[in-house]
Formats: sequence, structure tokens, C-alpha cells
Amino acid sequence: MQIARKAELEAAVYNIPEIAVLLDINVIKAYELAKRKDFPTVRIGRRIVVPKRAFHRWLDSQAVGE
Repeated sequence: MQIARKAELEAAVYNIPEIAVLLDINVIKAYELAKRKDFPTVRIGRRIVVPKRAFHRWLDSQAVGE
């Protein structure tokens, strides 16, 4: 079994600055969003990451007003 190199892997998560870019908001607002109970975040030590699939499900649910 060969181990994939980092360049070959696609990240499973977004970081908060990436969320800010995706939503066209500033980073401060993105961190505020990450504190909401309904927003999907995972803490890894001091890092806050957002699973990509969970983020897109959350975004879709916001769009339809659920």
C-alpha cells in the first residue's frame, strides 16, 4: 500500500478564512458564524475546521429557509 502525498490529497475540511471567501464575508464574520450552534465546526486543538460536506448541507438548508 502506497501512502498518498499531501499534494495528491484533497482536504476534507475548510478553514475559517476559506469559509469567509466562499461566503464573501470578512474573516471576523466567519468566526462569528463558526460560533453558532447550527453551524458545523470541528475543533482540533485550537484549530476550527468545517467539514466540506457538512458546510454545503448547512448552506443548502439556509437557502431554503429550513
